[in-house]
Amino acid sequence: MKKKPKILIAEDEDALRLLTRETLASQDAELFEASDGLEALEIARREMPELLLLDVAMPGLTGFEVCEKLKSDPDTAGIVIVMLTAHGQGSDRARAVAVGADHFMTKPFSPVQLIRLVGQIL
Repeated sequence: MKKKPKILIAEDEDALRLLTRETLASQDAELFEASDGLEALEIARREMPELLLLDVAMPGLTGFEVCEKLKSDPDTAGIVIVMLTAHGQGSDRARAVAVGADHFMTKPFSPVQLIRLVGQIL
């Protein structure tokens, strides 16, 4: 039997985290949630998800800091990281690429777009 892929949703806004979880409920995946950067880092290291949906602006550590820490560690470098941000400026996109993010989505995102991207990744 194939093991379910793990997806970590790191988002400090409860409503957006819930919306993302509900959007991904149709995926045959094990979902984990974090509400700040430190928690996201801890869960990612413990659970080793295939995919991390990572908000940029979070308390504790920013999404950029979490991404950089995970991508610079050989144990977690293989986690696919999608940065989610309400700020779609080129500078945010460039910074996401600089810290090793694999993909970048601007919030609010379309649930269809999110499901399509997750489907491509997993």
